Amino acid sequence: MMDLKLKCWQWLILITIFLTVYLSGCYGLQTQSEQQARSNFEALSRVYHPGDLHVPLPRLDQNATLATLITYAMLNQPRVAEAYYNYTYSIERITVERSLPDPKVTFEMDVTNVVSTVMPGLMIDIPWPMKLVARADVASAQSQAKYFIFESAVLETAFGVKRPYYRLHFLEDRIRVNRNMLNLMNQLEQVARAQNEAGKVTLQDVLRAQIEQERLKTEIANLEDSRNPLMAELKTALGISPDQPDPPVPSEFKSTPLDLSSDQLYATAMAHNPQLKSMEAEVRAAGDGIRLARMSRLPDFTIGVQADVKAAPVMYRPKFEMTLPIWLDKIAAEIASAQARKDAASARFSAEQIQLAVEFAGKSFMYREARRNLQLLDGSLLSKAQMSLDVARAAYSANRIEFINLLEAERTLLEFQLTEVEARTQCELALAELSLIIGLRPEGAPLTDTADPKPPTKE
Repeated sequence: MMDLKLKCWQWLILITIFLTVYLSGCYGLQTQSEQQARSNFEALSRVYHPGDLHVPLPRLDQNATLATLITYAMLNQPRVAEAYYNYTYSIERITVERSLPDPKVTFEMDVTNVVSTVMPGLMIDIPWPMKLVARADVASAQSQAKYFIFESAVLETAFGVKRPYYRLHFLEDRIRVNRNMLNLMNQLEQVARAQNEAGKVTLQDVLRAQIEQERLKTEIANLEDSRNPLMAELKTALGISPDQPDPPVPSEFKSTPLDLSSDQLYATAMAHNPQLKSMEAEVRAAGDGIRLARMSRLPDFTIGVQADVKAAPVMYRPKFEMTLPIWLDKIAAEIASAQARKDAASARFSAEQIQLAVEFAGKSFMYREARRNLQLLDGSLLSKAQMSLDVARAAYSANRIEFINLLEAERTLLEFQLTEVEARTQCELALAELSLIIGLRPEGAPLTDTADPKPPTKE
């Protein structure tokens, strides 16, 4: 009897090994949505793959431009790599969702005083036809949502470089304006000293000039110190660790070109904003989820066969099982929950559209306001403030006005010059944010057109 049991176990082991080796080379059938998703992913992998040697990082040297910094950041930023791997995961989930469950090897024995039957077998669960296709469609739509999250991470990285770049550039202008005004105050102090020595004014004018100089020196020191957080922000956007050397800031200024009208920009934003596209894909996934939930009313099957290898001749025992979806409240709840998920996704999509319109209107206003301020300052205010200072300086030298009037003219010119620099900064930041909102792709962005057949105009 022990020999017979040993032979039975040997049979089981051999059958298991055979089925494992034979079935390990099996592949499922790809659905149409999976084929399209994998085609899109392969196209993306050809232009972006974190850590891959065939996509070298550009050099950050003295010849680097804004485009160089943006390209470096898009290829090196960990947040972009994270979004890419999340997209990769979602692609692989499609195969998991559309695949049949693993077959099951069964083994039965009838044992009394002796082993009377030995029945190895093979069983496999088969869902209702089209259920696997529906599950694959849901996963495919979710993977498309992950792609647009990846695209959003790329565009946000580009904006993350532009923001400190513009602020660093205009920071130098603010420092230059304050230094020029400090030099002017040095000259005005000399004029005040000459007037004081001639007995025309008191020492108070000299002290006022010195107070204004100290204020300007402190402001310059604060501005120079503000380079540190801005440089840290730039290094973070580039994906550079804090202990690495600071990258060079390009000396050549590069603006963000947007040649479209406001109506065209808004239409482009609604059509190509990656966050909207991601939510739109989530709505499609939820719609496919409703179709899948409705299929819960349909049965699933289990088929297989067992063989009594001890019988002579060998006796085969086919097996067939079918689920009975009789719990109507459960089925109704699955359909209702799927419908609720779609309604929630649609509501999020509508809310994002409204929020996008608000952000677009706000950034457009910010740009127009800054442009009007620039036109006013460059057109008349700066020149008139300079003339006012020149007149006040001449009048003070002739002892016709007090030093406080000269100081007020100096501060007015300083305020206008700093306002002009701030307006230019706001213009560039507004343009950069508008380019992010409308999904404007920077040159060299590691993106493809496969997931979005009508991409926005490139910079």
